[in-house]
Amino acid sequence: MTETTRKLVLGLPKGSLQEATFLMMKKAGFNVSVGSRSYLPTINDPELEGRLIRAQEISRYVEHGMLDAGITGYDWILENESDVHVVADLIYAKQGLRPVRWVLAAPEKSRIQSVKDLQGKRIATEAVSLTKQYLRRHKVKAEVEFSWGATEAKAPELVDAIVELTETGSSLRAANLRIVDEVLTSTTKLIANRKAWKNPWKRAKIEQLALLLSGALAAETKVLLKLNVNEKNLKKVLAILPALHAPTINSLSSTGWFSVESVVEEPVVREIIPALKRAGAEGIIEIGLNKVVP
Repeated sequence: MTETTRKLVLGLPKGSLQEATFLMMKKAGFNVSVGSRSYLPTINDPELEGRLIRAQEISRYVEHGMLDAGITGYDWILENESDVHVVADLIYAKQGLRPVRWVLAAPEKSRIQSVKDLQGKRIATEAVSLTKQYLRRHKVKAEVEFSWGATEAKAPELVDAIVELTETGSSLRAANLRIVDEVLTSTTKLIANRKAWKNPWKRAKIEQLALLLSGALAAETKVLLKLNVNEKNLKKVLAILPALHAPTINSLSSTGWFSVESVVEEPVVREIIPALKRAGAEGIIEIGLNKVVP
């Protein structure tokens, strides 16, 4: 494979994950843009060739080699029963940095209280295979039909229950449905075709992508704190300041003064900045991060 022909074909999820994925790619250093031919996005890396495809289909195309790698949900890998190599777990979703759940839901006034109550009932879902696997695990026989959309609206008039994807449960509550059981917890995965994974150049490129995406996700909840402190207050400040490993400490040109830097979790910043100030820290600066690579 020559330098001019080296290409990694990457599947990116079209739909609910698209915006979040493009943002993560940008923070990882890859700008993705979509023109009129929306299934062929451009990436500012000549070695990456993007394909914008529904997340439901990506694992199949990766398995069969039409894509070298792809970003999709663990749920769709299981739904398609795809034989692929899982490279990295990327915990983000449409509405935040958390897993999503496939849940069994029934109308508020339904007598369905557990999976056992589905015996002989009808269930609507987009994840037919996942639902059938779930029912088999619980030794329950029920009719499972594919839902083309608006699944929440189908119970109780058309079906007895649904299996649906949720992050917060708000859409289910709005449809007067209650969660009966959790079918699966799913996270976003970077996956690779097994043949591509055995190719040294493609594997190195996929591993580069995994490292940078993981670093971008790790940075989502962290910031860099920089501050100056006099030698007599240094121990007090360090006792307050958390760090990934240990704060970086450098001497300033002024005798007896130090510059201190530390990567900290963003939620704790509002608590520790006043404490740092009281301990003698000066010139405190909070800086957002694009990537944190351990």
